[in-house]
Amino acid sequence: MSKVLKLIPVNADMDHKPTRRRQGQFGFTLIELIVVVIILGILAAVALPRFVNLQRDARIAKLQAARGSVSAASALVHATAFSRAGIADTATCAGGGTADNATGASGTICTESGLINMVYAYPAVTAVGTAGILSMAGLTGVFNPTAAQLQAEGYTYDVAGGVATFGVLGATTAATCFFTYTQPTAPNTAATISGLTTTGC
Repeated sequence: MSKVLKLIPVNADMDHKPTRRRQGQFGFTLIELIVVVIILGILAAVALPRFVNLQRDARIAKLQAARGSVSAASALVHATAFSRAGIADTATCAGGGTADNATGASGTICTESGLINMVYAYPAVTAVGTAGILSMAGLTGVFNPTAAQLQAEGYTYDVAGGVATFGVLGATTAATCFFTYTQPTAPNTAATISGLTTTGC
């Protein structure tokens, strides 16, 4: 007795009926697309203001960090100047020159990177390119940064007399997104660092 094997096609279901696709089931309907666009619009309307607010918060945080660096730099120079008691260094500073450590109306102090100009034992307010509070604060990876290097880090710096104004790039109103550092104007007075003005950040 011989047996005959019947082969069942792989793509047929158990009832041996071939599968069929419905016509017109290859895309989205217009209503489905409109619903997706509406949902994306609602998400954008809710998320965009929060994203803009996060940028403002980031600028304020950057300004706070800069203020902290300026404050620490000022205190460090002041403490170092008094610990050296106005006695000039005998060794040459890393960037050249010898620090006099004077605590009067003008003086210099040696740091690991170079000389810092002082006024009454606090870092002096100097223009970009001259070692003072900007160089001591270390807002960039360069000891004595240029304006372009400072802007590459996202900061602005302006000098008017003995007052330095620090700001951040990208502020909506730069005139109201800053803090100031004011060098002392007389012996036995301290440098002053203003609070943050953030209304324009």
